[in-house]
Amino acid sequence: MRKFREMRMHNYRFRHLFAMVASFIIGGSAFSLIAQTPTETPPAPGPKPSFSLPAVEETVLPNGLRVVVVRKAELPLVTATLLVKSGASSEASKSAGLATATAAMLRKGANGFSATEFAEKADYLGGYLVTGSNWNSSYAALGVTSDKLGTALSLMSDAVLRPDFPVKELNLYKKQSIADIEVGLKRPGTLFELAASYGEFGEHPVEGSPKTLKGISIDQIRKFHADHYHPDNAVLIFVGDITPSEGTSMARLFFGGWEKSKNIPIPEPDSLTEGPKPWSDGDTLVRKITVVNLPNSGQSAVGYVKRIDSGFMDTQDYYSAQVLHSILGGGYSARLNQEIRLKRGLSYGARSRFGWRDHYSNFLAVAQTKDVSAAEVAELVKIEIEKLLTEEALAPEMKARMAVVEGGFLSSLYTNEGIASQLRTLYAFSVGYDHLNKYLPGVNSIGAGNIKDFSRRSLAGGDIVIAGDASVFMDDLKKRFPGMEIEVIDAKTFAKK
Repeated sequence: MRKFREMRMHNYRFRHLFAMVASFIIGGSAFSLIAQTPTETPPAPGPKPSFSLPAVEETVLPNGLRVVVVRKAELPLVTATLLVKSGASSEASKSAGLATATAAMLRKGANGFSATEFAEKADYLGGYLVTGSNWNSSYAALGVTSDKLGTALSLMSDAVLRPDFPVKELNLYKKQSIADIEVGLKRPGTLFELAASYGEFGEHPVEGSPKTLKGISIDQIRKFHADHYHPDNAVLIFVGDITPSEGTSMARLFFGGWEKSKNIPIPEPDSLTEGPKPWSDGDTLVRKITVVNLPNSGQSAVGYVKRIDSGFMDTQDYYSAQVLHSILGGGYSARLNQEIRLKRGLSYGARSRFGWRDHYSNFLAVAQTKDVSAAEVAELVKIEIEKLLTEEALAPEMKARMAVVEGGFLSSLYTNEGIASQLRTLYAFSVGYDHLNKYLPGVNSIGAGNIKDFSRRSLAGGDIVIAGDASVFMDDLKKRFPGMEIEVIDAKTFAKK
């Protein structure tokens, strides 16, 4: 027995040694037994990427429903998206969350099927059927194999045209949503977003607040649906293994009887802040600082927020904004992440974002950090934005960041869902689908001077927002921003809105 154990150990050691040698040889490591020939010259970069949207066929049904078909027959898959051009911007701030609740309730029972039965039918498709809402629009979307498209569209049409809106399901939805929001109100990131929305952006939260959700009734849900869910306020988008004639036929079959609206209400917008002010060298970038005090938070969300009244699709400002975002906070190697995370280790990540609207855009740059370093991060964010206004980016950085923009755009159009999502955004803003073909040339037309000019006209005069434990960082904040107006808000305030 002893000899047998010794043989097993000898074999194990031999196999282990053989595996190590093989890994060195195959892997070409620093200890490789095979000589490696270094590449003397790196390969030249490939050609500039290009994109051409597959043929888009548009038809309009007699009831006003616009039907859009993009055929991609490589795989037997189809994505169908029904866009309704009304979202949270179409609800009053006192009813915040109404559009989102209406969209969610479409799947909570329709055409006599209970919520459970409807969910089982959706699961049986082997794909997905989802509904949702954002600031600009609401939607229902599905993705299935092409042989199940008819069944899926039947279910979608039931949800959109014939929802039952059971009171029991609304009460359950409100209870779950309020619980989720209340958890979010204890997180610095959520409080930062709320302070930006209510303050600089002049908006209410898309998902609502505990107070507004409690006040939403089933009658309000039915009225929002009756007012806004109409074919002449909607676009049906097909992408995938489907011909234009098939798409139009299915649209007629499942949505042809949808009644045209008599009058779609025009919402009263929330009160907005004043527009941008001209900026010149020496002006103050930051208008004021808003602190949302969350005692014992441990971490703070810190950033800069600004409502911009320019930069819309199909304009030079829009393309400037795309490249600016890439330079400032659009990825791991962007400036904010370089300065805050990589150089100083103050955050796991820093980013920027543009939130597009019909007549303006919401800009933010944000990072999450320890409470003790919140003031330092606020100063770093301010410095990086000021650089955009005062300095032109150097050619190597412009080239690298524009490549990121181009690559991100092309990757977003790789799937049926990606193309459908892009088209949904364009139609929500009544922008022609040819915008996708113009995107890469538009981005490539932007130079460093365009970025600086756009920044000077648009970014100055915003607010710094910090959500965290004010007792930890307030003294440091006052030192770094002497004389700056600082407004302190209790975190509990947002639970009462």
